[in-house]
Amino acid sequence: MARYEAKTRVEPQGVEAFIASLDSPQRQAEARQLQEIYATASGFAPRLFTGGMIGFGSYAYTYDSGHSGTTFATGFAPRKAELSLYGLKYGPENGSLLAALGKHRQGVSCVYVKHLNALNLDVLDQLIREGLQVLRGRYPVFPE
Repeated sequence: MARYEAKTRVEPQGVEAFIASLDSPQRQAEARQLQEIYATASGFAPRLFTGGMIGFGSYAYTYDSGHSGTTFATGFAPRKAELSLYGLKYGPENGSLLAALGKHRQGVSCVYVKHLNALNLDVLDQLIREGLQVLRGRYPVFPE
């Protein structure tokens, strides 16, 4: 039987080198600002993951199927078209906060925004903190 290999892994390239490699100076600036917001809200240092995702903290999960693994607890990805924000939708009561976040769209597990200046950054900070609190109630969360 083939062994499962996690798709989301820590990359050897540093976060700053990755951010510096982004094509758009605006996206670089937004990534640096998000890095500061997530680091402050989470209390964790950033790490680069596969697919250009910048994650903070980690958690170990086990699904009902028995599949288990480890991934980042919260984070973001500075994509060319949109910023992908992870860890904001864990809480069942986050609907009113998401409504106050600013112009965005939602996926199954993340929030997409074209530009960071479209968001209320205080609400983003609160969503990150509350998302981590809910996650900690479900799984062990680690600093790295």
